[in-house]
Amino acid sequence: MRRLAACLWLLAAAPAWAQGELLVGNKAADTVWRLSLDDGRRLAETATGAAPHEIAVSPDGRTAVVSEYGHDVPGASLTAIALDGGAPRAIDLGAHRRPHGLRYAPDGRLFATAEAGGALLCVDVAAGRVGRAYEVGEGVGHMVALSRDGATAYVSKIRAGSVVRVDLAGGRRLERPAGDGAEGIEVAPDGSVWVTNRAADTVTVHDPGTLAVRATLPSPGFPIRVAFTPDGRHALVTNARAATLAVFDAVTHAPVATVALSEPGRAYRETLLGRAALPIGVIADPARPRVYVAVSGGNEIAVVDSERWQVVARWPTGDEPDALAIAGRPAARAAAAAACAGAEPEAARKGDGPAD
Repeated sequence: MRRLAACLWLLAAAPAWAQGELLVGNKAADTVWRLSLDDGRRLAETATGAAPHEIAVSPDGRTAVVSEYGHDVPGASLTAIALDGGAPRAIDLGAHRRPHGLRYAPDGRLFATAEAGGALLCVDVAAGRVGRAYEVGEGVGHMVALSRDGATAYVSKIRAGSVVRVDLAGGRRLERPAGDGAEGIEVAPDGSVWVTNRAADTVTVHDPGTLAVRATLPSPGFPIRVAFTPDGRHALVTNARAATLAVFDAVTHAPVATVALSEPGRAYRETLLGRAALPIGVIADPARPRVYVAVSGGNEIAVVDSERWQVVARWPTGDEPDALAIAGRPAARAAAAAACAGAEPEAARKGDGPAD
């Protein structure tokens, strides 16, 4: 059953259309770069509003939406980029300022956090407007993750050190403690909710219904983001101060590897943690054994071999990379479908009874 669940998750995560590109939001440069997944070549550059912080790709793979957080002046907009051509479109969020976390639901609804005002927004990208605002309360609602069916949203709150569960149909809200500086958040293939607590140097694993803490994992050095490999086996945590990628077994929670992301003697740019490598965004390639990490202080992507857990390449970016997304290739979805062939339980294939 675990293999079947991981396969369904992989299929849902693989866009139907794309050119095999890594999308990189460069916060200080106010741009998004499109890099070839073959060799990191820059294929295109799109100007955005101030401080692009996160990127989400639509389920059909044709649109990338960027949250524009703002620099000194709070941002209140998103930019929609047509990946198959066409001019970018601005989406005005009105009174909802400091947009940050972004996630697409499987049905094409886009959800965005707005830190100033404590809201989670449902955005109609085609119409270019906010369709509904959910209150998540004070405490700096920063990042958002969605359940696989798109029925539930989970929001991490940095100042409150908590995680919020929002029923997107009825708007019911549940909030429970996570850890000091709760920031990165993702839903694992088994449905559990993982939160990186940057001030506590921990990762907490939560029950998706009650938000009770199932496990607390040490991850020293300012854990700031969490993602999962496409096969669902590994959790990937970037530790910004330590400049490492911590790898955990997604089922047993045991540590698997720690990958050093900084280079000795390297001169890094000034960051929120001083002159440092400051890795932030992390994403796994859906078709190759690779993980990409945005090294914000080095203006580069660290390419990590996820079989050996070693940095094998470094690709240049614009100034202060952070947000990452992948516009997956059609072959990636075909490969996902092939990998899932035969994953259905034997009893279900023979019609002997329902699968658990």
